[in-house]
Amino acid sequence: MTCRAWVSRGLVGLVGGVSALVVLGGSGVAAADPGPQGPPGRESGPRLEALDRGVVAVATSEGVFLSWRMLGGEATGRTGAGLEGPAFDVYRDGERIATVEDSTNHLDEGGDPGAAYAVAPAGAGGPEGEAAVWADGHGTIPLRKPEGGTTPAGEEYGYTANDASVGDMDGDGRYEVVVKWDPTNSKDVSQKGYTGPAYIDTYTLDGELLHRIDLGVNIRAGAHYTQFTVYDLDGDGRSEIMLKTAPGTRSTSYGEDGRPTGSDSITLPKKDRKAGYTHEDDYRMSADDYRGHLADMFLGWHRHSEVRKGNWPATVEEALGEEPRYDYPLEREDAEALADHFIDDYAPSRSERNDLRAFEGFVLDGPEYLTVFDGESGEELDTVRYEPGRGDDGLLWGDYAMSRIEPGNRVDRFLSGVAYLDGENPSAIFARGYYTRSTVAAYDFDGKKIRKRWLADSGHVPMDNPFNAAPHGKDGSDPRMGALASQGFHSLSAADVDGDGRQEIVYGAATLDDNGSLLYSSTEDGTKFGHGDAMHVGDFDQSRDGLEIWTVHEDTSAPYGYVMRDAATGEVLFGGRTGADTGRGMVGDVDPDVPGVEAWSSVSFDGDRTGLWSADGEYLGEETPGTNMSIRWAADMTTQVVEGRATGDGAEPPRIEDWGRGTLLTAEGALTNNGTKGNPALVADIVGDWREELLVRTEDSSALRIYTGTEVTDRKLYTLMHDPQYRVGVAAQQTAYNQPAHPSFPLASDTDWEQVPLP
Repeated sequence: MTCRAWVSRGLVGLVGGVSALVVLGGSGVAAADPGPQGPPGRESGPRLEALDRGVVAVATSEGVFLSWRMLGGEATGRTGAGLEGPAFDVYRDGERIATVEDSTNHLDEGGDPGAAYAVAPAGAGGPEGEAAVWADGHGTIPLRKPEGGTTPAGEEYGYTANDASVGDMDGDGRYEVVVKWDPTNSKDVSQKGYTGPAYIDTYTLDGELLHRIDLGVNIRAGAHYTQFTVYDLDGDGRSEIMLKTAPGTRSTSYGEDGRPTGSDSITLPKKDRKAGYTHEDDYRMSADDYRGHLADMFLGWHRHSEVRKGNWPATVEEALGEEPRYDYPLEREDAEALADHFIDDYAPSRSERNDLRAFEGFVLDGPEYLTVFDGESGEELDTVRYEPGRGDDGLLWGDYAMSRIEPGNRVDRFLSGVAYLDGENPSAIFARGYYTRSTVAAYDFDGKKIRKRWLADSGHVPMDNPFNAAPHGKDGSDPRMGALASQGFHSLSAADVDGDGRQEIVYGAATLDDNGSLLYSSTEDGTKFGHGDAMHVGDFDQSRDGLEIWTVHEDTSAPYGYVMRDAATGEVLFGGRTGADTGRGMVGDVDPDVPGVEAWSSVSFDGDRTGLWSADGEYLGEETPGTNMSIRWAADMTTQVVEGRATGDGAEPPRIEDWGRGTLLTAEGALTNNGTKGNPALVADIVGDWREELLVRTEDSSALRIYTGTEVTDRKLYTLMHDPQYRVGVAAQQTAYNQPAHPSFPLASDTDWEQVPLP
């Protein structure tokens, strides 16, 4: 490997004061910048990225639109339309053409797509660097698609670009993009079948591939399996990537010529190497393997701790509701006969959808790790055991308990994010399980070692019989943390809900304090609010103090199908029972005539209609916007919605829809991700002013496109990436069911600027 492949982490400070030029692909995406700057004079509070100016120039029918960042530390006061901060000089081809005081954007009506632009604070002595114009109206980040393959079952697969995240990997103040490649046979965790391995690529904004992490055959591919956290965890000014790994995971670095310069597998713990584990191990289970696995489970039934304690029936037959017919301990032949009976008779009798004879492709055994990689080089920095381990194939997690028998389902539901648990330094958050047992672990990384800060674990939900129980909605066995069980969502959020300067973990219908203790678990009349698919945390109601949580809930017996809660206490502010799976929900200022933001859900109070509410609970009607993903795109600080089906016969390009004005953008030639969920690769304030960019893949996944809004605005606000809650929200957006990031302050067309903090 070369020096360029594994660059010394001690050198990053050398680039801190260098002027930065951002170039995105062959389309000429560029930004002229004064070098990375963090909030000056910071003495305490969350440590955030030192960013450059992030200038972007876009050709429009009216001229060339320019947009740039005001940094958090540059905000000095408040005005009627935003925040006070420096005036900016705008340069075209080296000549100053304007000075902008009341915003961070400008329309150059006489601009030319061939011009070069720069922006600098007024009086700074001239421009530094130049930004080329996005002549096609968007930036392009070329990608290198991995080669496809063939599963052990003979099925061929290819790859599509999926979720993305951003981080400053080399410390120059510009973001790089981290992209997950999903095989075309990726699966929901409840679906049987083999998948190809997932890959995690890191690209500069001009499409240079820095490194590729091949997760290997022992990490199954799908939305619930691979959560990748991208963040500067150790405070050296450069982001790392932390994610779940296994034997077979390998990272390859690339040079500027696109050729590999180094490739290494992760380091297996010494204990595992002594035990005989290697990177050649393949734990993917065939249907025959599963039959053998089931026989092994029955063979050891009499030794299971729950059986020995008397909590479960003494024999497998009794657990299946049948008379005992074998002697225990079982002989191998009898265990295999019970396995065949379970697969061919018992399971189909519970549900016609139980086809365990074809159960294959799952990874239910083998070591599980947590690895942190250097963001620039891809070098493995540390690997530790993933906590908690699976323990079993889901038997204790309730995967055999209900009519749908789904081994490997509830046990393999993962989430990840970032939180400022001590108020200053970011910790990585990794979670496992949410339908029954729920666990959340916090980790710190000091540049060399991953150290566990705490592990919150509800314990398994007690069952009298693992083959016939209803474990959803119950407490776990841990006497202090048991109420955490069954309350998790397909996402998590980090926010300072109690105003103590430290962020808490909003884990669906429960919230963990910054020290990992249970702050509260939401119930009504002894019934848990339970699992849901969509969750939003922010300062949605400007008329009351503190943050709010808007959630929708899946269980038909849940006390609420949609509910707005006080984030600090869990107190219900308003909501309603739907008696239906309320699968979608969103928050945003879609109607500027209504104060603040609005909240909406896919099911209303009568069980079969959608519903729109004001932030303080006024019902506004059943007509609602979409729920795939929100985006802050417009000049007036209202919220728009991203639409567009990702795959299938109804596949359509992404659109940005304004509820009042209609379609603002159609990204022809591009696609969203994740089927009907229609998620962009990322929505975040990546470049330009405070508005969010849309990052989507091209139809053939040969590139990512980045779109930015081009309406001239007089609203002045620092980059949302310098709000700690928004920044960690962006880091968590890649998790499972992607959710938008929300700042810690009210953001709407009628924002009260006195409530917007000055970092």
